[in-house]
Amino acid sequence: MMTNGAGRIWPRTLPVALLAVLAAGCGTQRAAEATAGDVPSQAVTTPSTPADHLCPGESPSPAAPSAPTSSTPPTDHYAENHGFMVPFTLHGDRRCQGLAAVGRVRKALRPLREKGGFTPESVSHTIAGLGYSKVRTYADGSAVGFLIEVDDYPVCVEGSVGPAETEADAFGGYPDTTGCEQPSGGH
Repeated sequence: MMTNGAGRIWPRTLPVALLAVLAAGCGTQRAAEATAGDVPSQAVTTPSTPADHLCPGESPSPAAPSAPTSSTPPTDHYAENHGFMVPFTLHGDRRCQGLAAVGRVRKALRPLREKGGFTPESVSHTIAGLGYSKVRTYADGSAVGFLIEVDDYPVCVEGSVGPAETEADAFGGYPDTTGCEQPSGGH
């Protein structure tokens, strides 16, 4: 590096020196080119989905086949722009809490479904009787839909009771919002 007699660096030599340092790099071997002898003693872990354990009353099920992944980016950005509408999956103890709530709700709504006397009011009253205070019900054709906030985490249960069956699923809320209501906008 060149300086004038006063110890200052010439302005045009600093960018050249910085470019030389960046061009030299710290090594020439890439991670994909590493050989077995080059592996450090501590393996690098990649982020993954949290491990789930069996919940009370649950039996092991065969693993679902994984979907093939594509390395090509999508040509449209629908999934990217609507990701805020995809609910979080529950894992670990929260998953067990959600499955237990789903079981309680299905069991409590069974008599209403079997009698055929279900209305938004009767479904709301039955679910509130289980101790859930944040319940929303609505008519959905010949069925009654419901959304329950089980706790403040949130653990949410959403489903419907109809003439043929009672459906219910648990999830962990949505990105960009708190609570169990699906957001109407986001990115």
